[in-house]
Amino acid sequence: MPRFFTRCATHSSQKALRLAKIWSIFTAWAIAMMKRLGRGACGAHSNFSLGQLIEEINMKITSLSRRCWSPLIFAFVLIAAPRLQAQYFGQNKVQYENFKFEILKTTHFDIYFYPEEKEAAEHAARLAERWYARLAFILQHELNGRQPLILYASHPHFQQTNTISGGIGEGTGGVTEALKRRIVLPFAGPIAETDHVIGHELVHAFQYDITGVNSGSGFRSPAGLQLPLWFMEGMAELLSIGSVDPHTAMWMRDAAKADKLPKISQLEDPRYFPYRYGQALLAYVAGRWGDGVIGDLLKQSAKGGNLALAIRHVLGVSPDTLSMEWHQAVREAYKPLQTTTDTADKYGRQIISKKQNAGELNVGPVLSPDGKLMIFFSEKNLFSINLFLADAETGKIKRNLVRAEMDPHYESLGFISSAGAWDFKSERVAFGLITKGRPGLSVLDVRSNKVVREFRFPQLGEIFNPTWSPDGRFIAFSALVQGMTDLFIFDLKADSLRRVTRDFYSDLHPAWSPDGKHIAFATDRFSTTLDNLNIGNYRLALYEVASGQISPVPGFAAGKHLNPQWSPDAASIYFLSDRTGITNIYRVELASNKLLQITNLYTGVSGITATSPALSVAAKTNRMSFSVYENGDYNIYSIDSPEVLTGMPVTTEMADLNAAALPPLERVSTMLDSTIKNISLGLPGEKSNEVLPYKSKLALTYVSQPFLAAGYDSYYGAQVGGGISFFWSDMLGNHNLVLVTQAQIDGSFNDFAAQLGYFNSTRRWNWGASIQQIPYISSQFLAGSGTIDGSPVYVEQELRYRQLNREIVGLLAYPFNRAQRMEFSAGLQNISFDLQQRTRVYSYTTGQMLSDQKVDLPAPGGLNLASGSLALVYDTSIFGATSPIIGQSYRLEFSPILGTVKFNNVLLDYRRYLMPLRPFTFATRIFHYGRYGQDSETDRLTPLFLGYPGLVRGYDSNSFSQSECSGNDCPTFDRLIGSKIALANFEMRFPLLGLLHAGPGYYGFLPLETAVFYDLGVAWTKAEEAAFLGGSREFVRSYGATARLNLLGYLVLQLDYVNPIDRPQKGWYWQFNFTTGF
Repeated sequence: MPRFFTRCATHSSQKALRLAKIWSIFTAWAIAMMKRLGRGACGAHSNFSLGQLIEEINMKITSLSRRCWSPLIFAFVLIAAPRLQAQYFGQNKVQYENFKFEILKTTHFDIYFYPEEKEAAEHAARLAERWYARLAFILQHELNGRQPLILYASHPHFQQTNTISGGIGEGTGGVTEALKRRIVLPFAGPIAETDHVIGHELVHAFQYDITGVNSGSGFRSPAGLQLPLWFMEGMAELLSIGSVDPHTAMWMRDAAKADKLPKISQLEDPRYFPYRYGQALLAYVAGRWGDGVIGDLLKQSAKGGNLALAIRHVLGVSPDTLSMEWHQAVREAYKPLQTTTDTADKYGRQIISKKQNAGELNVGPVLSPDGKLMIFFSEKNLFSINLFLADAETGKIKRNLVRAEMDPHYESLGFISSAGAWDFKSERVAFGLITKGRPGLSVLDVRSNKVVREFRFPQLGEIFNPTWSPDGRFIAFSALVQGMTDLFIFDLKADSLRRVTRDFYSDLHPAWSPDGKHIAFATDRFSTTLDNLNIGNYRLALYEVASGQISPVPGFAAGKHLNPQWSPDAASIYFLSDRTGITNIYRVELASNKLLQITNLYTGVSGITATSPALSVAAKTNRMSFSVYENGDYNIYSIDSPEVLTGMPVTTEMADLNAAALPPLERVSTMLDSTIKNISLGLPGEKSNEVLPYKSKLALTYVSQPFLAAGYDSYYGAQVGGGISFFWSDMLGNHNLVLVTQAQIDGSFNDFAAQLGYFNSTRRWNWGASIQQIPYISSQFLAGSGTIDGSPVYVEQELRYRQLNREIVGLLAYPFNRAQRMEFSAGLQNISFDLQQRTRVYSYTTGQMLSDQKVDLPAPGGLNLASGSLALVYDTSIFGATSPIIGQSYRLEFSPILGTVKFNNVLLDYRRYLMPLRPFTFATRIFHYGRYGQDSETDRLTPLFLGYPGLVRGYDSNSFSQSECSGNDCPTFDRLIGSKIALANFEMRFPLLGLLHAGPGYYGFLPLETAVFYDLGVAWTKAEEAAFLGGSREFVRSYGATARLNLLGYLVLQLDYVNPIDRPQKGWYWQFNFTTGF
């Protein structure tokens, strides 16, 4: 019996036991199921069941980064139901652009691109072929079939892709999905970073192919997806970067000094970033046992599905022993640096850190020209990275300038690769943003905390690191356009944009000189040759504003040179360099070309990535700020000392790469590093490749694991049934088709369940259609005694009900932005019923069966219904482990029903989540659902019920006893039933273990949320109106405490201790349910 029907069938009090009443309930349930008429008596509303079904299947089989794959069995039953609840609210993926893809064919790749990025795609094609040759040589493997590579010109474009279901975060630089083995990525801006991401994602394609995923469909779980994330991502980093990596080495030095190096058994703990720690561990393994063992570990793990056993088999040591020896090698390698380097507090004061009431990640500091204020990015508010204003002297945070997680206007602030800029009056700040899928510049007055101007640049892809001219008229910035990163100057007065550079070289971190004559920036144009794609290190350059001439700035022979900042007299430029393997601050005197060193840190000056901005100098005062990675956090320091800012002589010209090398320093093989550095291996010439138009073709993507169920029923004997699902999509994920079936071997056609659905998300208007047949079968058992011909007998009777739903529906949705959308649907449905009675009679005396009869009973007439729905949905809420913890959401919906019964559903659902004091969330819900119209209170509809645990707690139907009723009347229960309901819920939520510091993170060692609550609600009819409408129905109330536990990401268990105020005979009792918080 479906649980859904069981719950509905219990909500009509004792009088519901009569057959006519049972059929009334059954019919009502059919109507409720027809179009998910709203959050009424039995469940949540959604008009997009097909869309969610496809989305969920897509997410289950394509998401590498999330690694949440699991076999699909009867998809409609196991997947659609939870997704209906999610889509009731949920944020949007908006297709702002209509991309016209083409296919560039190379030797091994089908490269999907659109005209805007054609030139960049041709470079990417050569990079991809070179990486193919490198990885095929390292892993001694050739990929089966051609490799799809889908390119987007910018990250905002990438976030619109349909190849990956769900939202794509700002920190996701690329994805490789398992079944079609598609690599999907945006151009990262700098060619070096794009090259790295292509290599990284191609490693994943090799991993999947080696572990047996090459068919694009099947029943078996991809073996590569069962391996730990640290191994898969660490391997991808090692094979695309090598064993010399200043950024990862910085993380390892810090962990070694703090004695926080994890054991292998701890690497799946989210506290340990899998990319960095996985790369470092596998670099040690390759350095000690040889580069070839990395591929051996992958193959052996795939055979047995157990990495620990593979380590023992391939390396001959246990994971614990390997951990210990790795730790020892890391400590020994980096310990000498502790005596030759310093901590940041030797050079300046720590002003922004977790201890100063900031976050653990504080990056992108920018000082105002007068040196009094500073803006920076931080996760201080936990839920997203936001822009904050602080006192540059004390570090006291004045306020949050932008709340990106709460305002759908801000789709991105570019905090990974960018920082803000001050005007020279220290009154306004400018920062880049993404809104409606395109970049812009916001100018904010820090005194009023209001955006005074905003500029859109639809011709660009992303904007990085704006810098203001001294006269306040111009803002220069680096921008990603057509897959390339160039410099631009925007005239605020004339509202005009001028492109300063136009080439495939990377130009980053512009900084306008205090005298207004030059713009300093970082570039690879002096070290990169494009014909053989030999990508060099970043050097500093000067752009002369008057003439447009670009000239190099003196620097070091090795290492990168980034983040230039002018001294107040414009005579020197401060910058970051990792020439020694550690990123430090340096100064170059432009007149003498003299290089001086400002800091000599053990970990290093760093932002989130190796090229993120991390340095700022006040334009009018001797004050510098910079971010440092230390003890697992990013903290901001300030230097005010003229002596420190002057610097010290640089003692050596050549970089000592030991600081950047991942142990062991003495490696048994250099094959891996030398292959990665080989620029000619596999590199094709600059020839024209075949370009074909993209044509959408559905191909079988996945066939679920078939399932088979067998059982024995004492009345109907042995029964066998099963199901299977099929999923088709095109390469870009714009067109999706799903077929889900379930059948019973001895059943009729009416026992066959199937849904065929199509969903199209090519454009901003998403639409779909589905046709389905779903039978719902349930039974009622009765037993009693009597006499036949004077002999006592025992009678058992079963009533078996079948409701058959046949439906065709069309779906349409238009997202305004990531938070708000309109939903439309229209459909037709036929609901038919049949009823069979089986009676068995046994002799009380002998136990012998005297008769066994099956009779078809008259069933209610069928329903023919037409429905429509119009809904406005808004959602900016952020979901914690078990419930939303900040933001707001609402749903307004009108759903007319026509046909055998005629009525209208009206739904209003508003929810608000405030955090007055971290980590306490005050959650509020105001809810109304009602049926209006001529048949809104017909007996063929089950009345709405207020007492579900997800509505008003303490009034669950199963909690009522006979003592609360009198005879056939039960007014305490009956007042919970009506054709309309309204309610309000209030909760104060908090993570109990996190509050007690019982474990790391927000929730502590368990994803447990506790809360105190107060609920009230009222149900009414035309005959008995609500008291607030002048009637007699009063609100019912309850209060209590609740605890919710996330069970491995699959279920949320809720336990309530509730006191129903308006049930004086009940008192406090426990209530158990599987549900998330409202």
